[in-house]
Amino acid sequence: MNEALFTANNLWILVATTLVFIMHLGFASLEAGFVQSKNVVNILFKNSMIISIGLLTYFMYGFNLMYPGVNEGGFFGFAGFGLSLPEGDLGDITYAEGAYTYWTDFIFQGMFAATAATIVSGAVAERVKLNAFLIFAFIFLSIVYPVTGMWKWGGGWLDAAGFYDFAGSTLVHAVGGWAALAAVMLLGPRNGKYSDGHIKPIPGHSMPFAALGVFLLWFGWFGFNGGSVLSANPLSVSLVFVTTSLAGAAGAFTAFVTSWFLFKSHDLSMVLNGILGGLVAITAGADQMMPMEAIMIGGVAGILIPFSVVLFDKLKLDDPVGATSVHLVCGVWGTLAVGIFGSLAGWHQLWVQLYGSLSVGLFSFSMAFLVIWVLKKTIGIRVSPEAEKYGLDVAEHNMRAYYQ
Repeated sequence: MNEALFTANNLWILVATTLVFIMHLGFASLEAGFVQSKNVVNILFKNSMIISIGLLTYFMYGFNLMYPGVNEGGFFGFAGFGLSLPEGDLGDITYAEGAYTYWTDFIFQGMFAATAATIVSGAVAERVKLNAFLIFAFIFLSIVYPVTGMWKWGGGWLDAAGFYDFAGSTLVHAVGGWAALAAVMLLGPRNGKYSDGHIKPIPGHSMPFAALGVFLLWFGWFGFNGGSVLSANPLSVSLVFVTTSLAGAAGAFTAFVTSWFLFKSHDLSMVLNGILGGLVAITAGADQMMPMEAIMIGGVAGILIPFSVVLFDKLKLDDPVGATSVHLVCGVWGTLAVGIFGSLAGWHQLWVQLYGSLSVGLFSFSMAFLVIWVLKKTIGIRVSPEAEKYGLDVAEHNMRAYYQ
């Protein structure tokens, strides 16, 4: 391995790592914008703690659960606690065939870890108990994310079956989306959201914050998908940048058109979530698609967003930020799209993508439902009606985001 190439590959993945970290700023801004002003401190607190929980649990055991280095084709493996630089040549330039170092591998993958729980944070905003959510995030990031990640990325049974998920439409986004669905079902809607047979909109306090968050997420997605090439290969990285951008753009456009036909209004929130839906959808196959295929995948995702939001509202599943629509619905669609478009397209691949997505979904949903149900029956998961009325900033933190 050429040492200059090794350095270039490693440096690009570290740059990509910083871009993925910026996505957490995007999530924080998006969620803060979509909640009421009385709950901004609470949502920012959760986003701050999720990063800490994600990195620490990934250091303690998550990385070695996800990448055990043994048990290829299996359901579970564990390489031990903490981080331990491999001995000899494996700890040097020969690690990962000279593409990057052991430490780079950990920190890049660690930045992904917290994302799944961040998805849940937005879905349960404005009525979940802080301590209950943090306990859930700890358990979810300790078990569900690394185990399902191992099934594909760690050489587990889904990898052996031929399941393909380039950067995590299922293994990151849908995993978080399924958990968000379980949480929303058990938590119930915000007070007054569904009353007298009507759906009452509860608008967020800052659309500028929400828009800023989406653009930060789009920016960070270049590292999320581009870094998942796991090298600085010029052709592969540049293709991923193109397909990622085109899918996000197509998602915005089709969400704009679809929401106009459905609501007869130019709904910014639908366009913002259309961008994210397109980005989520392309993530499974960003390296396999040509530009027109990326546009079609992102375009379908943008169409799905308004219909999905309406469906969840009709089912009285209250999701203040649309996380279930963006990450679950579009994550599943993007995973299936690998079997429809691109170099892997075919009936067999579509079937593999379907049962892989459903298997991960069943495990993620069941585990999240069980953990949240136990928390509900023990310490409780919902704040009091009074705390919800006056806001979680005062009730949980004794402070406000804005003082007038």
